[in-house]
Amino acid sequence: MIQEIEIEVFLKTNIPLIDVRSPGEYEKAHIPGSVNIPLFSDDERAHVGTVYVQQSKEKAMELGYKYVNPKLADFIIQSREVAPDGKVAIHCWRGGMRSHSFAQHLSDNGFTEVAVIVGGYKAYRHYVLETFDIPFDLQIVSGYTGSGKTLVIRQLQNMGLQAIDLEDLARHKGSAFGAMNQFVQPTSEQFENNLFEAWRKLDYSQPIWLEDESHNIGGVNIPLNLFNQMRNCPAYFLDIPKEERARYLVAEYASTAPELLDESINKISKRLGGLNTSLAHQFLKEKKFFEVAFLALSYYDKTYLKGIQYRNQSKVYILSKSNTDPVENTHSIINFYEQHKRDKINPI
Repeated sequence: MIQEIEIEVFLKTNIPLIDVRSPGEYEKAHIPGSVNIPLFSDDERAHVGTVYVQQSKEKAMELGYKYVNPKLADFIIQSREVAPDGKVAIHCWRGGMRSHSFAQHLSDNGFTEVAVIVGGYKAYRHYVLETFDIPFDLQIVSGYTGSGKTLVIRQLQNMGLQAIDLEDLARHKGSAFGAMNQFVQPTSEQFENNLFEAWRKLDYSQPIWLEDESHNIGGVNIPLNLFNQMRNCPAYFLDIPKEERARYLVAEYASTAPELLDESINKISKRLGGLNTSLAHQFLKEKKFFEVAFLALSYYDKTYLKGIQYRNQSKVYILSKSNTDPVENTHSIINFYEQHKRDKINPI
């Protein structure tokens, strides 16, 4: 039995999902949790498309059957591994011929409940981006580089509050040093999909905590409609002495390979200036990591200060803290947030 299912309905189920697009399409971006069983290889898909444009739909279909027929038995084997109970959902790019043909093949071979996603992956992407248009109760953890903002986000998660680690999803720490010790970044589209996967499990009526970020985190971008909301919501700025933040950066990066640190220094050399860049490289050679970090902060503090000027200053709350202790600083932010809700105090 084959039925069609809207993406918003499917996302409320636990049905296994098969993506029949080509490997290249899947690698660029896919629905988290889906399994790729491609109807065509990348080259086959390109060939079928060329025949469709240059000859006819009928010729393209004929070529498609030629490519697919030898794989039919294997499709059943792979699909059984995904959905051993015979209940499965299928999607392609637009919910067209590829997904319906694959679904029919499964239905004809013992799969009891086969659903096709209406509109396919394209409908999913529309739903993802549309979701971030919803007005959310966002609360932003802010502060200069080295303030331990990510640790605060994790502490909020440990406390059972709704907090999302954007840098973890992006596989990047958001600075010239941010790619070190990280995995390869996803594409921007896959980052959006991964973010949505975490986001859709939240209660939108409750506060959602995020770290203050630029529009881009390394090579990926925060969805613009969400980023605009982030820029216009309350931000709790941890004002921590530069020396303490430098020590935090040393603890985080000193074990990194020296050549990677050298490379990262070069990325900000124009902003540091020739003398400071030379000093930073010399300090690194001498393993004076604190001095390197202190110099780098002279650049990052100016950049961060410039960025925060774009915020509504009446919604920026400065919390002066003596160190980067994530437990203490998280409780300070929460206490301030709760007091502000109760008393509606004037912004700092």
